[in-house]
Amino acid sequence: MKKIITLDCKQGAVRSARFNVDGNFSLTCGSDKSLKLWNPITSTLLKTYSGHGYEVLDAQSSCDNTNICSCGLDKTVIYWDVASGKVLRKYRGHAVNCVSFNEQSTLILSGSIDGTVQIWDVKSRRMEPVQVLNEAKDSVTTIQVSDHEILVGSADCTIRRYDLRVGSMVVDCIGQPVTCVHLSKDGQSMLVSSLDSSVKLIDKETGEMLNEYTGHKNDNYKIDSCLSADDTKVFSGSEDGKVYIWDLVEAKFLDTLDHGSSVVHSLAHHPSKNTLITAAADKVYVWGDPIVE
Repeated sequence: MKKIITLDCKQGAVRSARFNVDGNFSLTCGSDKSLKLWNPITSTLLKTYSGHGYEVLDAQSSCDNTNICSCGLDKTVIYWDVASGKVLRKYRGHAVNCVSFNEQSTLILSGSIDGTVQIWDVKSRRMEPVQVLNEAKDSVTTIQVSDHEILVGSADCTIRRYDLRVGSMVVDCIGQPVTCVHLSKDGQSMLVSSLDSSVKLIDKETGEMLNEYTGHKNDNYKIDSCLSADDTKVFSGSEDGKVYIWDLVEAKFLDTLDHGSSVVHSLAHHPSKNTLITAAADKVYVWGDPIVE
């Protein structure tokens, strides 16, 4: 995997970088209060979204790519129209670390510094959350939603798994503050990053640790990890300015992607191609197979 493109986003510090659902576009969130939509292969800026009053920390595209949800330290969650850039809804309530749509993109889930997950119905005129999950004892750092489950990682050293079919909650104690959780494609396992410089593969049903990936540095910051599109490789950012890559099954270290001295805190893998986007300081990098002329 080689560096293909470097994007100078001109957003101050880039807080997160995400692919949209089909991987054709990428979203970057900045400390300059803006959210930007890019073509990551041509490095073309397609749209800038302005509406937050403070740093934008996270964003996600809807299932049909027509809407975006974003969040920031201004205690707002914004629901955008992609084409026009118009703010359709602005929900106020808590200082938000992370956001996620549900699978149908009818709900936005926001995880907060106050330890709650608030759920907002974008099809309703109601501006209050339709439900609040308040079981976390510390800041909610990461949320992932599948068709019937909500995974919530928290600085209270736990992952909470809410099963929407039966209304149950299962708690897995990781032992260290959780910074990222990522569900495998088959839905059978969870990839979990924590502040002990480790990434763990955990069986979702039993809570058993299947593998552990180490060598990177993650002691102080919220740092992303993810799986490749085919669930064969593990990627993690690091505080030493690199992305580390391991084999999923053997936990064997494979390679690093060097970014210099900046912390690599955000990354996302393309949903189908061997392409990775990463964020470090004020730049976003696109990595992939070398381009053959």
